[in-house]
Amino acid sequence: MSRFSEIKDLVTSMESDFEKFYDKGNQAAGTRVRKGMQDLKNIAQDIRKEVQDIKNKE
Repeated sequence: MSRFSEIKDLVTSMESDFEKFYDKGNQAAGTRVRKGMQDLKNIAQDIRKEVQDIKNKE
């Protein structure tokens, strides 16, 4: 379950950058959002592989 917590923490940490980018038009915040989303994608892919490996062992 620690992977789930990792995702929740990452999304929560990006909240202010989302607000700055979408509400205030802050371009630097947009860059941080893009980086955070890439990190989220990588974590999700790792979790998918982990779940598949566990599923195949059974």
